[in-house]
Parts: sequence; structure tokens; C-alpha cells
Amino acid sequence: MRGFRHWRWHLDEMYVKLNGEMVYLWRAVYQEGEILESFVTKTRDKQAALTFMKKPLKCHGSPEAITTDGLRFYGAAMNELGSREKREIGRWANNRVENSHLPFRRRERAMLRFRRMKTLQKFASVHANIHNHLSLERHLVDREIYKERRSAASAEWQTIAS
Repeated sequence: MRGFRHWRWHLDEMYVKLNGEMVYLWRAVYQEGEILESFVTKTRDKQAALTFMKKPLKCHGSPEAITTDGLRFYGAAMNELGSREKREIGRWANNRVENSHLPFRRRERAMLRFRRMKTLQKFASVHANIHNHLSLERHLVDREIYKERRSAASAEWQTIAS
């Protein structure tokens, strides 16, 4: 995983309803679509952003660039971490992470929402790992290679699950 530090990360937060109350699910996504980190908080401010940013930086090292929304708390948190110059903001620059929310939303709807914050955090972490393992980016390879990779991933998943 140390190889991820030389690339671009995308950071974003999304609302998740928890017993009628809105909480925030923060996500760090690698430029190729791998979910690096998921983190749940009740607030959306500098302190929450700082806490969230420290986790992937500690595990995966520092990336070349971090793409975020234009929200001010990201800039304040990155100032405190000393990586303000790595921040990139653009109108459609953060589409990678926005589109990575879709499989999570689909699964959330199927589960009929969440009741507790701890359950949401566990689900977000596990869902990220499973999605990373089984998402093979069909559009990048031909059919034969895709089928080989898919069967290998399924076989590995069967050994893990059993």
C-alpha cells in the first residue's frame, strides 16, 4: 500500500441518515477508484477533517496531490498538516470520489438504512474492502482477462469467507 503515496487522492464527505439524524461519512479514494479510508463523524468541520486526514496519511504515506471540494475546512486542516500546496480544487475534479459513493448508496438502500454509528462505521469499512477486492474495472481490459481476474477474485473471496 505504500505505493499509493505517489499518486492523487480524492477526499469527500457525504450525508448518511442515522435514525433520522444526519451524520457524515468521510472517504478517501485513490485515483484509480480504490477506497483508502472511511470515517464517520457527527460534525463537518476542521477538527473532523483533521482527524479524518490523519488516518490515511498515517497508513499510506503522503500523496503527490489531494483533490477536495472547495470547502474551507479542508484548507484549514491541510494548513495544520503542512500540506496546503498539495491541495487541488476544480469544478469536476472530485468526480472520482463522488461516483464512488454510488455503490455505497445502493447497498445502504438495500439494508434499509442504519441505526447506530458503530454499525455504520463497520459497514463502511467492510464495504470498502469488499468493493476494492471485487471491483476489477471492466472498461480497462478485454473480456478474457476480465473473466480470469473475476474468477480469481471470486475464488479468493470464497477462501476468505469460508
